[in-house]
Amino acid sequence: MTLLAHERYCDEIAHQVGQLRAVVTSGADLSGRVPTCPDWSLEYLVRHTGGALRWVDEMVRTRAQEELPLDRVPEVTGPVAQGDAAALDGWLAETGERVVASLREAGAETAVWSWAGIPTSGFWARRMTHELTVHRADATLAAGLPYSVAPEVAADAIDEWLQIVQYVQRVMPHDAANELRGDGRTIHLHATDVEAEWVIELGAGGVVWRRGHEKATVALRGALTDVLLAFYRRLPLDGAGVEVLGERELLEFWLERATFG
Repeated sequence: MTLLAHERYCDEIAHQVGQLRAVVTSGADLSGRVPTCPDWSLEYLVRHTGGALRWVDEMVRTRAQEELPLDRVPEVTGPVAQGDAAALDGWLAETGERVVASLREAGAETAVWSWAGIPTSGFWARRMTHELTVHRADATLAAGLPYSVAPEVAADAIDEWLQIVQYVQRVMPHDAANELRGDGRTIHLHATDVEAEWVIELGAGGVVWRRGHEKATVALRGALTDVLLAFYRRLPLDGAGVEVLGERELLEFWLERATFG
C-alpha cells in the first residue's frame, strides 16, 4: 500500500474545500437535516468540518506535541451569524487556505501530535483529505447535488479506513472493534469501473486486509465511488449503485461495528 504524495493531499484538501463551498453557496437549505448524519443540519456539518480543519491548522502551525484543546483554536466554531451562507462560505474559504498553507510549509515529516500512532504533519494531511471526502459526500447528498471524487483519493480513503480499524483493534478498548474478529470469513470490495479491489479477513487476532481479487464470504461490487460511500455507510446496500453477493449478514455485521474513528 502506497500513500499519495504529501502535495497531492494538500491539493485535494484545497479542492475539496472548494467543492464544499459550492454546496454552501448553492442555495441549499442550511437548516435542513443531513440524512447520513441525522442529528446534524447542513450548517452544523459544514461548521464541524471547518472546525476540524481549523484545529489541525493550529496544531500543525504550532507543532503541537499533545492534543490541543478546541478552546485554544481561533474561530473554530465559525461565524456568529446562523444561516448566513456568505459568512459561512468566507470562513470556510479562509479555513481552507490556512490549513493548506500550514501543511505545505510543514511538509510530511514534521513532528505533530496525532491520535493514531503516526505523529506527523503528513498524517494530518491524509486524515483531513478523507474527513473532507466523506463529509462533502454528506453535504452533497443532503443538498441533492451530484458527487464525485478522484479514483486515487477514493481508494486511499478505503485504505485509511481499514488502517483505522486495525489501529483501534490494537490499542483501544473498543467493544465494537473487538467484535470485528472471527473465524477467517472475508469481505471483498470490488470496484467495477477502475482496477481497485480489497479483501478483508476477520481473523481471531484481528482484521487483516490486502489489495487484490479473491473469492470471499461476501462481496460488495459497484463503481469505486459507490463502493466507498456504501463502505462508509453513506449509501444503502440496496441502492442502485452497488450489489452484494454472498453472505450479506457479514457485511452488515461489519458496517454496524465499524462506526468509530
